[in-house]
Amino acid sequence: METILIHPTYFTSITQMVAYVQAEKVFFEADDNYQKQSYRSRAYIAHSNGKLLLNIPVKHSQKGIRKKTNEVVVENSFPWQIQHWKSLESAYRTSPYFEYYEDELKPLFFKPVRSLFDFNLEAFDLICELLDISKRYKFTKEYFKNPSQLDLRKLVNPKLDLDIKLEPYFQVLNKENNFIANLSILDLLFSEGPNAVSYLENQKINFNQINSIQK
Repeated sequence: METILIHPTYFTSITQMVAYVQAEKVFFEADDNYQKQSYRSRAYIAHSNGKLLLNIPVKHSQKGIRKKTNEVVVENSFPWQIQHWKSLESAYRTSPYFEYYEDELKPLFFKPVRSLFDFNLEAFDLICELLDISKRYKFTKEYFKNPSQLDLRKLVNPKLDLDIKLEPYFQVLNKENNFIANLSILDLLFSEGPNAVSYLENQKINFNQINSIQK
């Protein structure tokens, strides 16, 4: 696949990770205006009651003033990191690979966080390191409505119905064979471990069709 343009997101969705792994070159959008309720600050994991939202709180800007995503500051007035880590432990403690990756991931949830953008990149780099995936991305230097790259920035929107079909894999909480697709990459990591890379490489998604969808 050609050069793509995507957003840095919080423990990125599996679909976006598929795009990253299959692309020849990757640009991260670094000049967009921040938008609420997107994967920029949220991730979904499998839990006993289905999907569970992990949301990073951010400091609100003055009314009417829009911030760029790379300027957004995380709100740390309550312990969201510890809550997220406890949720991950609850959801994945019995999964095949949680203990295998636990020691590398846990420090992210017990260190000071200020910049949402930087934290997302740190989490993404760690996932790439754990899966031995080459970190080969660049950043945009200005915002383009119609970029030259394959525009997959739409993947940041969890409410956009993209009708993407992902192959099922084992999910520890999937007791009734109800596979939950396109969760955070953490779900695939804890479920499939090193095999997650092969899974990402083998998914057949028409990203050109996604590029053509109007926002």
